[in-house]
Amino acid sequence: MIRALGWAIAIFWAILLLFTATAVYSALQSLPRFGQGPSVTNIGSTFVVSVPLGIYNGGFYDITKFNITTQIQDNLGTPIAQSSTFVPLIPKGENTTIEHRISFSISQVASSSLTYLLFNDTNLNLKAILGLTYANAFPIRISANLTAPWGAPMANLTLGDVTITGLNITHIRASIPFSFENRSFLGLNGTTRIEIIDNARNIIGGTVVNFDAPPKNRFERNVEILTTGNPANIREARLYFQTPYFNYGPMVFPLV
Repeated sequence: MIRALGWAIAIFWAILLLFTATAVYSALQSLPRFGQGPSVTNIGSTFVVSVPLGIYNGGFYDITKFNITTQIQDNLGTPIAQSSTFVPLIPKGENTTIEHRISFSISQVASSSLTYLLFNDTNLNLKAILGLTYANAFPIRISANLTAPWGAPMANLTLGDVTITGLNITHIRASIPFSFENRSFLGLNGTTRIEIIDNARNIIGGTVVNFDAPPKNRFERNVEILTTGNPANIREARLYFQTPYFNYGPMVFPLV
């Protein structure tokens, strides 16, 4: 009886070892492969990056609960976007094509603690997590981390020194250099409303600037604004941005 039990245990472990070995081997034949490359589309201010994946289950067992999750954070760990794609079953011997989509809202960035991304370059942290269950018995989880450069759409936003020209006893002309660099992948266009504020915090002049900055290009313009009062009382400029992707303001620049 004891000898029979010993043989039964030995056979059980042999079967388990064989099953584990074939499962591991099979799982290695079923790694996902990228398609032709990601594509980027936008719906309003939301951009969608679509990544095609092809999976051939060339192993001996089914794959279930296949899941890909991607997380994007800034370099301080603040969440920016998270997306998941779930496939309940990939039968053995079959090809499956999926499309993993990552959504990113620039308008949400402009209305949160991440507004600095509009004006400053940085690195973003990307984490990809792959999870599945193989042969209905082996849960597998793989993760990878990497960084990617972020180019700000309005990097080095600058208002230069003010040049004052007198017009008459009540009005003066303030000339201000205005520039920024579009370091993003977006073609950026829109308007900037510039208001001139005096020491009493009154609006004493303003204008609207139209801009068009293709990707990786610089925009610069010498802005002339008709103002009232004593030029010595000019305190600051307030900027309000309106684009198809985001609205933001005020951004304050001291002019003293």
